[in-house]
Amino acid sequence: MGGVAERSEVTATESPVGLHRVLSPAGVLPQAAERLDTSPDIRPGEVRISLERLNLDAASYRQLATKHHGDGDAIRAEVLEIITSRGKMHNPVTGSGGMLIGTVEAVGDKSPLGLRVGQRVATLVSLTLTPLSVTDGLAGWDGRGEQVPAAGHAILFARSIAAVLPDDEDPELSLAVLDVCGAPALTARVVEAAAARLGGAPRVAVLGGAGKSGSLSLAAARRAGASTVGVVPTRAEADRLAAAGLADAVVIADATDPVALSSAVGTGADVTVVCVDVPGCEHGAILATAEGGTVIFFSMATSFAAAALGAEGLAADVTMLVGNGYVPGHAAFALELLRTEPGVRELFGARLAG
Repeated sequence: MGGVAERSEVTATESPVGLHRVLSPAGVLPQAAERLDTSPDIRPGEVRISLERLNLDAASYRQLATKHHGDGDAIRAEVLEIITSRGKMHNPVTGSGGMLIGTVEAVGDKSPLGLRVGQRVATLVSLTLTPLSVTDGLAGWDGRGEQVPAAGHAILFARSIAAVLPDDEDPELSLAVLDVCGAPALTARVVEAAAARLGGAPRVAVLGGAGKSGSLSLAAARRAGASTVGVVPTRAEADRLAAAGLADAVVIADATDPVALSSAVGTGADVTVVCVDVPGCEHGAILATAEGGTVIFFSMATSFAAAALGAEGLAADVTMLVGNGYVPGHAAFALELLRTEPGVRELFGARLAG
């Protein structure tokens, strides 16, 4: 079963942001589109990638797994239906997608991405805006994990981003790290700014500290000079995070319970980083943050209306940032943390093995 095969009815003008690949509705960017043109024929500024593996966004996979009660066949069928009908992996409930790894198959003669045929790469743009065609029916995936073996192709635009996979790392591990590489880079930037503002080490709380983006954010915050608190929901995760040594303190709390979370964090954090893939963490994150502090929302399960109205209702003077997944140099920084922080590698390895 393949993806959307029809061609978009547009002029010959190529858009660097992919407007020429939008099938419907007209005039929107690819991320907002209902359907994309997945034709393998590339334009001068495009690159075609031969698929190897998709990495579904954690919030998206959790939603699908919950909906289908962990039934791998049903999860696989819905993911395939989304890709087939939309020409991209764009979960209509969470609004999120993920990213992919594959091999560069063709490069347009005006592509500015600097990629070469034969390179193995990870795309650093969301699958919600990446034209995607699957040709194997996802037959190699049991539906029981975020990483999805796949055959087919994807299209990158002139304004897309991709990183060449390092030769010295397992591709699955690299994919898992690069999927969340925006989180540690932005965390480091915000922590450095907070340190300059405070004239000392800021206190950073990371909700979901034992997860992928959470563990990298803890490592980045500590490297930027912060004292760190890792918040996790269970004793098992607390033990894993404590053993990894990435946090100065580890606390157990339900991030969806504002009062319990605030009590567990204690003295308000100067920076709170939300890396939890369940909805309902907005008010707790705000309540756990000190006046004048910053909340960074990396979870795609976040309701930004709830965050804005919650801050208003709590009379909280906090800056709230949306982690958009891109910071210059984010891929190299995340891989460097993987190589130099044994605790990060340990947590990622355990997640992949599980």
